[in-house]
Amino acid sequence: MYHRITIDRQQMNGEPCVRGLRIPVATILTLIAEGHTHEQVLQFYPDLVIEDIHECLAFAAETMRERQLPLEKVG
Repeated sequence: MYHRITIDRQQMNGEPCVRGLRIPVATILTLIAEGHTHEQVLQFYPDLVIEDIHECLAFAAETMRERQLPLEKVG
């Protein structure tokens, strides 16, 4: 399903990375969460392409569907 996300126990302690590069998915997601644009992320990491960012976001969304997080009730 994900062709751009790789997990290798010998690289980055098995953290999901982009295309076998030493660029963790979490790093890309953090940059976007901090408000950086896709274009800025691509400037920070010239080895990436826009499809890598899209797949990182899709991977994160799918990962969240598989978990239940303890959230504080409002109201």
